[in-house]
Amino acid sequence: MKLYCFDTSGFSTPHEQMPEDVLMFRPMWTSLIEFVSSGAVATTTELYDEMCRITGSFGDTVRISRNELVMEVDDPAWNGVAYIRNYERMCIEHRQFISEYTHMSSKETISLNDMTIVALAKTLKLPVVSSESSSGNSPTKRRIPDMCKMENVLHRTFVEFLRDEGLT
Repeated sequence: MKLYCFDTSGFSTPHEQMPEDVLMFRPMWTSLIEFVSSGAVATTTELYDEMCRITGSFGDTVRISRNELVMEVDDPAWNGVAYIRNYERMCIEHRQFISEYTHMSSKETISLNDMTIVALAKTLKLPVVSSESSSGNSPTKRRIPDMCKMENVLHRTFVEFLRDEGLT
């Protein structure tokens, strides 16, 4: 059963900041490997491709867990059609904030790839985990937490996720 939708930054930033080769972080990464392998994490093809760049044994787990992670739109086990509708609607309604349309960098505002995870979370009624922070009150920029708020999707940081799941 899926419990969370992960943006790439939800795993990659903590992996960079708390590398699994440092002894004190190893148990956490072992727990995360088990969590990912259990099928509790959902992501999109676009973000899975980004996640495959994560190194170490956690990255190896991501690469061999495609079937557990990626929600394929043609899989009858979930409503891929509703996901496509959510994604397309969001891309129209929030076009003025999407980096590919505004020509801003995706570090400044939300990208189409990031919109996929918000649409997936909205469809599955699950929280999004990312390491992104809000763009604040900017009239021209939105990031994943902002888009989640606009779409009534719960956003969690990696630390909040660890606390929610009791992973240590």
